Order: sequence, then structure tokens, then C-alpha cells
Amino acid sequence: MEKINIKTAERIELVDITADVQNIVSKKKIKDGACLVFCPHTTAGLTINENADPAVRSDMISAFCKLIPVNAGYEHSEGNSDSHIKSSLFGASLTVFVEGGQLALGTWQGIFFCESDGPRSREVWIKVMQ
Repeated sequence: MEKINIKTAERIELVDITADVQNIVSKKKIKDGACLVFCPHTTAGLTINENADPAVRSDMISAFCKLIPVNAGYEHSEGNSDSHIKSSLFGASLTVFVEGGQLALGTWQGIFFCESDGPRSREVWIKVMQ
């Protein structure tokens, strides 16, 4: 298992980690298989979405903030219940096929770390299997 370290700068942020994941895949020299990507945090998650136009990221953040506001009378005493909800909607893991030593993503797709309770220092765990 390999780890990617991420330092987020905003409370809610989508960080493109595609190149970091691909670097790990390349280092493993596995031509065909699967890459498992796991987020070990309860207030962050992962998603695959468009990485060509940065407006998609800002639109997603805006929509999530409208759907799940920060202060909506939650019971959780730490004040980050919205972050736990956002994390559950994104999900904690992804599986991406590896073909010819490359992540098998669509033309416009990228892998994003989804911070919901930053800024923080975070990790993403990667396992590449043949």
C-alpha cells in the first residue's frame, strides 16, 4: 500500500490527485489490473469527475454547500456534521481499472480528493493489484 499526503487549504475543496495516483501505478509497473483508492477520513471522500474545466469543481462545491449547509441545526457537538454528510455522499473508496500501465479513465475524468472539513493534512491510501 502506498500513501498520498494532501494538505488542503479550504474548508471545502476538491483536489485533483490523478497524477499522484498515476505515479504510484507507474512505479508498480503493473500493466493490467486495478487500482484501489481509499480515503481513511470521516469528513473527506473521493470522486471521479471532469478535470478539464475548473468551473465544474466550483459548481460542485457550490451545490454541496446549498444542499448540505454548514449550520443547519445538527446535533453533533463538533460543528462538522455537514462534513460527515458530504463525505458519505462522495464515498470513501474508488476502483479504477489499469490498462497498459495507465489508469483507465475517460477523456475528461480525473480523481478528486474531496475535503469537507479543512484545512487539514490528509492521506489517501492506494493499492495497485494485478
